[in-house]
Amino acid sequence: MDYQPRRSVLFMPVTNARAAEKARSLPCDSIILDMEDAVAVGEKAAARNAAQDEIKKGGFGARELIIRINGLDSEWAEDDAASFKHWPDAILIPKISTADDVIAAEALLAKNGAPDHVRLWVMIETPLAILNIAAIVAEAGEGRRLAALVAGTNDLAKELGLALGEDRSAMRTALQMVLLGARAGGLAAIDGVYNDLQDGDGFARQCAEGARFGFDGKTLLHPGQIDAANTAFSPSTDQVAHARRVVKKWAEAEAAGKGVATLDGKMIEALHMEQARAIIAIAEKTA
Repeated sequence: MDYQPRRSVLFMPVTNARAAEKARSLPCDSIILDMEDAVAVGEKAAARNAAQDEIKKGGFGARELIIRINGLDSEWAEDDAASFKHWPDAILIPKISTADDVIAAEALLAKNGAPDHVRLWVMIETPLAILNIAAIVAEAGEGRRLAALVAGTNDLAKELGLALGEDRSAMRTALQMVLLGARAGGLAAIDGVYNDLQDGDGFARQCAEGARFGFDGKTLLHPGQIDAANTAFSPSTDQVAHARRVVKKWAEAEAAGKGVATLDGKMIEALHMEQARAIIAIAEKTA
């Protein structure tokens, strides 16, 4: 089973060369070099040059490299896309709200010569995006670039008038809609950031919540958050051991010509075997 780990997705300002260099040695799964919120208005051109320098330099290893450009409705998006001579693994577009936005993002990348392997990630961070989630993920059809939905929880909280902290009960519906949309479209689902960099315990609990919800990983604001995210979004030793037992029991049942099996008094069907294989694949890829 092919699995791309995205347990820890670290935001880094693209204009901070020292931070980008450090990112090459960090145990995160993915790195987002940010040309949007992390870059002042007067530094947008410098950010484009910095992004090209970092991509050309390479050295990110197995880490997935994503560049967040400015929003499609901004004065910078066109120039951002036109600046790419070297391309990352994916381009992240903020504030996507409609299916037409996804189509426009795809067209922007195609117009500027993005190779076929360059994926499209989108930020789901407006109420309209949540309401349009089904139409948005419908643009993830065969031959299209859309690969991941990222929950933009800070912007969502602002738009909804919520105080965003560890307790996200008021945002649960929106988070579940992001996850439902991602799964319906066969996309990765990345949970939002945790703002309190001093609250390690709260961050770990929110990571565990995101994993229970079903997210693949979490966007991070600081390298100190990587280990907790990797732990939360990785299967435990007990889960992996149980998954291996499920696969073994299923194989024995198949060899005996049976369509079901039992393990510890519980029924095992094909769907349980598929879940078990997924757990094993994640464990092997992130070991």
